[in-house]
Amino acid sequence: MRGIFTIYQKEMEDHFSSTRFLLITALIVMVGVIIASMVGMSMQEELRGMAKPDFIFLLLFTSTGKLFSFIQFIGFFGPLIGIILGFDAVNRERTGRTLSKLASQPIYRDAIINGKFLAGMTMIAIVMVSLVLIISGLGIRLIGVVPGAEELGRLLIYLVLSILYISFWLGAAILFSVVFRSTATSALASLAVWIGLSFFIGLGGSLLADAIAPMQQTADMAQAQDSFVKNAEVQRAASLLSPATLYGDATSTILDPLRKTPRSFVLMGPMERISLSRFQNPLPLIQSVVIVAPFLISLVAITFACFGICYAVFMRQEIRST
Repeated sequence: MRGIFTIYQKEMEDHFSSTRFLLITALIVMVGVIIASMVGMSMQEELRGMAKPDFIFLLLFTSTGKLFSFIQFIGFFGPLIGIILGFDAVNRERTGRTLSKLASQPIYRDAIINGKFLAGMTMIAIVMVSLVLIISGLGIRLIGVVPGAEELGRLLIYLVLSILYISFWLGAAILFSVVFRSTATSALASLAVWIGLSFFIGLGGSLLADAIAPMQQTADMAQAQDSFVKNAEVQRAASLLSPATLYGDATSTILDPLRKTPRSFVLMGPMERISLSRFQNPLPLIQSVVIVAPFLISLVAITFACFGICYAVFMRQEIRST
């Protein structure tokens, strides 16, 4: 445990003194604050002279404003924080010939990789907590509403989801740092995986759905509806291969109490429509947690599976002093 803490302390010092990390973090914080400020000022104008609805504080994070919402911004660009923290975590030490010095210290070898990952997760937590606190302060100042206990609980779960999501990309970046000796190669590989999983999974899912369950143009309404549902189910299943989809569905559901399902559309019969129109109350926090639990478990699984692969590869590698 002492060895992990030593590496952890060293990595934290390196992160806080890293110019590129400070720049990318400052940029993300600045853009996030700008988005929240625009949403807050827009809400301030719309609610002037009106009674404030329930859960209005959460709209600071979910409203799109003129660009996109804060949770969409973190979903798209949050992975860059993890990639910046991890793409040269190991090969930088190897290039600078300090990895052999670390391994020769009276610490267990796995303390090196564990300490690096824990330090990265700590930095991610610091950035996300700071962002949420800044935006919360802006929200209190602009719209004059203090968040309630349930809203704070939802924000806490959102923070956990965000830290896990960005930590997956941290683990992937560290894995490429272990596999590739060049920092440029590991950075490009990390960015390629990020772009592929975040932006092209949807396109691939659409092509796969059209190949497996094409939508049929027919006069039979029931048959056309059935083909549409099958096509959408294939697209949905393919999209869940993307961590961005898991994160987006989970965060939009936990931060919107009126949202009762993570699905983008739901087919309902006449009686279901009547029932839905009669019961429009927001979900309690515990029920929202039940809905997002599969996504939370999936994020935990892929994050630690990625780090587990990284751990296994690192432990099998030879560390040379030259």
